[in-house]
Amino acid sequence: MSLPQIAWKVLTGPQWTAWQENGIFLGAPVDLADGYIHMSAAEQVTETVEKHFAGQEGLVVVRVDLGALGEAIRWEPSRGGALFPHAYAPMPIGVAIAHAPLSRDADGKVVLP
Repeated sequence: MSLPQIAWKVLTGPQWTAWQENGIFLGAPVDLADGYIHMSAAEQVTETVEKHFAGQEGLVVVRVDLGALGEAIRWEPSRGGALFPHAYAPMPIGVAIAHAPLSRDADGKVVLP
Protein backbone atom coordinates (compact mmCIF):
# COMPACT_ATOMS: atom_id res chain seq x y z
CA MET A 1 0.00 0.00 0.00
CA SER A 2 1.35 3.39 -1.02
CA LEU A 3 0.83 6.11 1.59
CA PRO A 4 0.47 9.79 0.69
CA GLN A 5 3.54 12.00 0.78
CA ILE A 6 1.44 15.01 1.80
CA ALA A 7 -0.44 15.66 5.04
CA TRP A 8 -2.07 18.63 6.74
CA LYS A 9 -1.51 20.20 10.14
CA VAL A 10 -4.17 22.47 11.65
CA LEU A 11 -2.72 25.21 13.83
CA THR A 12 -3.85 28.27 15.69
CA GLY A 13 -2.69 31.56 14.20
CA PRO A 14 -0.09 32.08 16.96
CA GLN A 15 1.28 28.53 16.48
CA TRP A 16 1.73 29.15 12.74
CA THR A 17 3.39 32.52 13.40
CA ALA A 18 5.77 30.92 15.90
CA TRP A 19 6.67 28.15 13.42
CA GLN A 20 7.51 30.77 10.80
CA GLU A 21 9.51 32.91 13.23
CA ASN A 22 11.40 30.03 14.86
CA GLY A 23 11.96 28.03 11.68
CA ILE A 24 10.98 24.83 13.48
CA PHE A 25 7.78 23.39 14.92
CA LEU A 26 8.10 21.28 18.05
CA GLY A 27 4.36 20.65 18.36
CA ALA A 28 1.16 22.03 19.75
CA PRO A 29 0.37 21.26 23.41
CA VAL A 30 -1.46 18.02 22.47
CA ASP A 31 1.51 16.95 20.32
CA LEU A 32 3.98 17.58 23.12
CA ALA A 33 1.78 15.64 25.55
CA ASP A 34 1.49 12.67 23.17
CA GLY A 35 5.14 12.62 22.08
CA TYR A 36 4.54 13.17 18.36
CA ILE A 37 3.08 15.77 16.00
CA HIS A 38 -0.47 14.92 14.90
CA MET A 39 -1.37 15.46 11.25
CA SER A 40 -4.19 14.38 8.97
CA ALA A 41 -4.52 12.97 5.46
CA ALA A 42 -6.70 14.97 3.06
CA GLU A 43 -9.90 13.07 3.78
CA GLN A 44 -9.37 13.39 7.56
CA VAL A 45 -8.90 17.16 7.89
CA THR A 46 -12.56 18.20 8.16
CA GLU A 47 -13.28 15.65 10.90
CA THR A 48 -10.08 16.65 12.72
CA VAL A 49 -11.19 20.29 12.72
CA GLU A 50 -14.68 19.40 13.93
CA LYS A 51 -13.42 17.09 16.66
CA HIS A 52 -10.41 19.02 17.97
CA PHE A 53 -10.89 22.67 16.93
CA ALA A 54 -14.66 23.24 17.18
CA GLY A 55 -15.53 26.90 17.71
CA GLN A 56 -11.97 28.15 17.36
CA GLU A 57 -11.27 31.15 15.15
CA GLY A 58 -8.13 32.13 13.28
CA LEU A 59 -7.03 28.60 12.39
CA VAL A 60 -4.46 27.91 9.68
CA VAL A 61 -4.20 24.75 7.56
CA VAL A 62 -0.63 23.85 6.59
CA ARG A 63 0.27 21.45 3.79
CA VAL A 64 3.24 19.32 4.93
CA ASP A 65 5.73 17.47 2.73
CA LEU A 66 6.01 14.11 4.50
CA GLY A 67 8.74 12.92 2.15
CA ALA A 68 11.04 15.62 3.51
CA LEU A 69 10.55 14.22 7.02
CA GLY A 70 11.66 10.72 6.02
CA GLU A 71 11.85 8.20 8.82
CA ALA A 72 10.31 10.63 11.32
CA ILE A 73 6.86 9.86 9.83
CA ARG A 74 4.79 6.92 11.02
CA TRP A 75 1.27 6.13 9.85
CA GLU A 76 -0.55 4.87 12.92
CA PRO A 77 -4.15 3.87 13.66
CA SER A 78 -6.35 6.36 15.45
CA ARG A 79 -10.04 7.30 15.02
CA GLY A 80 -11.91 4.19 13.96
CA GLY A 81 -8.67 2.42 13.10
CA ALA A 82 -7.85 4.85 10.26
CA LEU A 83 -4.16 5.49 9.69
CA PHE A 84 -2.96 8.99 10.54
CA PRO A 85 0.46 10.53 9.83
CA HIS A 86 2.47 11.31 12.94
CA ALA A 87 5.86 13.07 13.03
CA TYR A 88 8.29 11.86 15.66
CA ALA A 89 10.69 14.78 15.21
CA PRO A 90 10.53 18.57 15.08
CA MET A 91 9.38 19.89 11.72
CA PRO A 92 11.53 22.52 9.96
CA ILE A 93 9.65 25.31 8.19
CA GLY A 94 10.79 23.94 4.81
CA VAL A 95 8.30 21.05 5.08
CA ALA A 96 5.42 23.56 5.16
CA ILE A 97 4.85 23.80 1.42
CA ALA A 98 1.55 25.73 1.49
CA HIS A 99 -0.78 27.28 4.02
CA ALA A 100 -4.06 29.14 4.16
CA PRO A 101 -6.54 30.41 6.72
CA LEU A 102 -9.07 27.69 7.45
CA SER A 103 -12.09 27.98 5.19
CA ARG A 104 -14.86 25.64 4.12
CA ASP A 105 -16.56 24.90 0.83
CA ALA A 106 -20.34 24.90 0.24
CA ASP A 107 -20.57 21.35 1.65
CA GLY A 108 -18.77 22.32 4.87
CA LYS A 109 -15.51 20.54 4.00
CA VAL A 110 -12.24 22.24 4.87
CA VAL A 111 -10.58 23.74 1.78
CA LEU A 112 -7.02 22.43 1.56
CA PRO A 113 -4.18 24.74 0.48
